[in-house]
Amino acid sequence: MTWHAGATLQARLDAGQHFPAGEVVRLGIALLKGIATLHRLDITHRDIKTDNIHLGQDGILRVLDLGVAISLGERKADDPIGAVGTPSYMAPELFENPEPQTGYDLYAAGVTLYHLLTRKYPYGEIEPFQTPKFGEATRPTRWRPEIPGWLENILLKAVAKEAKDRFETAEEFLLALERGARRPVSAPRRQALIERNPVVFWKVIAAVSLLVNLGLMLKPASLQRRQERHFSRVD
Repeated sequence: MTWHAGATLQARLDAGQHFPAGEVVRLGIALLKGIATLHRLDITHRDIKTDNIHLGQDGILRVLDLGVAISLGERKADDPIGAVGTPSYMAPELFENPEPQTGYDLYAAGVTLYHLLTRKYPYGEIEPFQTPKFGEATRPTRWRPEIPGWLENILLKAVAKEAKDRFETAEEFLLALERGARRPVSAPRRQALIERNPVVFWKVIAAVSLLVNLGLMLKPASLQRRQERHFSRVD
């Protein structure tokens, strides 16, 4: 193995380094180029995260630790897989089906860039013993209001809850970062409350219905009292 002076992105965060949006875009472009190279070689990393990305003093970004990487083309159908990865960086589907796909590296790359900017995770930190429930990803501008809208949209698309709403290839993700504000992407559609949480939705509907019915019941009684007061004054 070769040795390079520098530190992982997580070590830099732990040391208090602040990453401006422009720097995160530059690092994201380098990271996606590395992931694209792996995918062209038919290699899925399966544990992309700030701890496994090294930024050298020479300015070069390097992807580390391919210990759980897998070649999808060489894998046999009956080869054991097992769930691997770091929970906070794992796509929602991986908690139900650990079947490896290149797209999961792209999701993890999105979480990596999100974490570099905010020191938070889009769905909150997930511990290994947890069975998480995914709602809507928190917008990064909640933590860093100065993040440009086009970059926020890219990150939200990368970490979308539904795989169909994410980038399909590393090249597509890379192109979005390179184009930036010149060709902004749209953020995934935010789900309506009934889609995100049907139970809460129907509770809200029931509460509103109850209030409306109470209002309708009280209105005639109030009207009757006013009429009685009116007639008493006439008498």
